[in-house]
Amino acid sequence: MKKILNWIKVNRKEFIILLFILFIASFVRLFKIGDYMTFLGDEGRDAIIVRRLLVNFDPILIGPGTSIGNMYLGPLYYYLMAPFLLLFNFSPVGPSVMVAIFGVATVFLVWFLAREWFGKEAAVVSSLLYALSPVIIVYSRSSWNPNIMPFFAILTIFSLWKAWSEYKYVWFIVAGISFAFVLQSHYLGLLLFPTILLLWFLGFRNIGTAGSEKRNFWRNSMFGVLIFLFLMSPLLFFDIRHNWMNFRAMKTFFTERQTTVSIKPWKSIPNLYPIFRDSIANRILSGTNTYVGKISLYAIFFAIIVSFTSLLVRIEKAVKSDEKKYYPQKGFLVLFLWVGFGLIGLGLYKQHLYDHYFGFMFPALFLFIGGVYQKIYDMKFDGLKIIATAWIILMIGSYIVYSPLRGVPNHQMYRAQEVAKFIKADADGSKFNLAVIAIQNYEDGYQYFLEKDGANVSDIDAQNLQNTVGEYLYVVCEISEDKCDPTHSPKAEIANFGWSRVDNKWGIAGVTVYKLAHAS
Repeated sequence: MKKILNWIKVNRKEFIILLFILFIASFVRLFKIGDYMTFLGDEGRDAIIVRRLLVNFDPILIGPGTSIGNMYLGPLYYYLMAPFLLLFNFSPVGPSVMVAIFGVATVFLVWFLAREWFGKEAAVVSSLLYALSPVIIVYSRSSWNPNIMPFFAILTIFSLWKAWSEYKYVWFIVAGISFAFVLQSHYLGLLLFPTILLLWFLGFRNIGTAGSEKRNFWRNSMFGVLIFLFLMSPLLFFDIRHNWMNFRAMKTFFTERQTTVSIKPWKSIPNLYPIFRDSIANRILSGTNTYVGKISLYAIFFAIIVSFTSLLVRIEKAVKSDEKKYYPQKGFLVLFLWVGFGLIGLGLYKQHLYDHYFGFMFPALFLFIGGVYQKIYDMKFDGLKIIATAWIILMIGSYIVYSPLRGVPNHQMYRAQEVAKFIKADADGSKFNLAVIAIQNYEDGYQYFLEKDGANVSDIDAQNLQNTVGEYLYVVCEISEDKCDPTHSPKAEIANFGWSRVDNKWGIAGVTVYKLAHAS
């Protein structure tokens, strides 16, 4: 603490700038978070599971299922959600606030690593851009398991950096914990593993001749691996109990590769430029402004040349030395490994790449921009400095124009709350079932509030219809009324209710609610 206070005293201006950036990051993530947060079926499902953990003490061995492959993540995200759901009196806003806090913490780590590797200007540029990026903001204020991946990815890299450059091998334990959270937020976090392995190897190469240092290195490496395995063990226990369901799904995903992935690294080469252009330049770094994206694309190619040249000049000395003058070369080496392996891995994926798939490398992209800006800033060419600064200002302007806060709030959580409140009141204690007809949503967002408020709602079990079918079926229709025909819908939740007729209908919070009764 004394060291931190001394640093603040010496670097007061820099500390004020950091506080300002963190304030901006907090504001854009927390402002009216309940109005803007996503709350659909997936978020409702997670809230239901965590509430049952807190209320009924139901242990959780697996996390959410993946969108493809029928695989399941680990349960760590659910356990992170639990204290925030409880603290906010079971409001789904609580877990979203948790994600926002992790988002702000990621901004700080981006600042810290950029400051450590490159310098003051890099720290300001990297952290400010990360704080304001529209894509990053969108994934920093809703409760969803991939949204915590950037924080734990950069914490993993930071931990390995401390072990490699400062010989503080206890950080291997932090790296093991962090990587477990990365994998349990999204399996694309596996693309971080080659970088982890190489950074560990570089740390191994730098071990001194003292026996105590070697023992310290291997002991902490072993502890890091053991803690990682312990945190991943619930998935193993689940698989043992369920005939290796997850393992078999992974095996199918990687062996039947016609529509999933390729295992030949060179197959990714043709996809690298389109991925870089469409996802990184045109969306993540440009704030979805294609004009700025084109400029950023050329600027980044120039930046790669500048940084790669800087890396090659002293790479051998940088790898072996712990002197701070070599930190920029070391930083660029880490970033090239981090982003390079990530792009190769994503290039092997044969399906659509969504923005959140890049979560494990979000921080690296902005650290790279900051590092290159610092390199240019330290040069004696004022014209180049002006061009680089203009580019950064253009990016910030694009971020502000395309900020999610300028959009209309979706009010998804409040809609689910209002509809659930109405259904409960209309059912008046009667046992009922629930169904949702929508393009991209399902029942659990509404069901969460029904369960929370003690409504007599029941899921229909096709094997036990007599005990699970209610007196009424409420159908929430999120598509236009003229396209909604609930009595003839093939949805299982509706078909299992049996022959039905429309008893009543209402328009509530922008959706149509049908009350179906059993046909005579």
